[in-house]
Amino acid sequence: MTEFERFDGVDGFDGFDRSPPALLPLRTTNEERDRAAEVAVLPIGSFEQHGPYLPLTTDTVIAVTIAAAIDAAYPVLRLPPITISCSHEHAAWAGTVSISATTLTAVVHDVAESLRRSGVGSLVLVNGHGGNYVLSNVVQEAGPAGGSMALFPSLEAWSTARTAAGIVTSIDDDMHAGELETSLLLHAHPHLVRPGYESSDHLAADREHLLTLGLAAYTESGVVGRPSLASAEKGRDVLASLVTSFAETLAALAALGR
Repeated sequence: MTEFERFDGVDGFDGFDRSPPALLPLRTTNEERDRAAEVAVLPIGSFEQHGPYLPLTTDTVIAVTIAAAIDAAYPVLRLPPITISCSHEHAAWAGTVSISATTLTAVVHDVAESLRRSGVGSLVLVNGHGGNYVLSNVVQEAGPAGGSMALFPSLEAWSTARTAAGIVTSIDDDMHAGELETSLLLHAHPHLVRPGYESSDHLAADREHLLTLGLAAYTESGVVGRPSLASAEKGRDVLASLVTSFAETLAALAALGR
């Protein structure tokens, strides 16, 4: 059974095969040549603390999981992930590693240019880390005249997915290692979720000086959210909704070529 053999199109989406999906794309050059994808998806994660029960690679795993589900539903070129990004606000916790926004921008620009040279004109950044603010500017600067680029999931796509899945915690309160992220991992990669999420709820609604003080000023555990409410079923429904929403991103990119 192939890794996505159980996937039967967007309407029939019921999650992954129970074997863990490959975190890296495994097609050959000939297979990609025959598919002739016109849109590439680049997962962008991070390497930062996610409390005591989720791995440092959580954002990367989530970005790759979304990209893999998109790849199963649409004719795209799935790229390997960028695994370290802008996590400076998490520096107080062991294991967190960051690169500068300038470096991240340069890597994305280089990838986009390499794709254009190889005949793939559109690039979608599948961002799994909310602290990668610079990616919005990268897409904004590319603009209609500068290249075909999009950022996914949008705030609207996340909001739709949260509603579809019955995520209870608000987007603002569910900031880090909370109901949404834990649900996605419980669904797609349950073996990565350690014990303890059931009793790790912590809310910190007032984070006005987060960028100045870092997240440690608002949480001792690194958690901001209610992971106790997470479930594999919610993660499944979030992912299914995001796959459906991706069609709108493809439509926006196609409109640039008209």
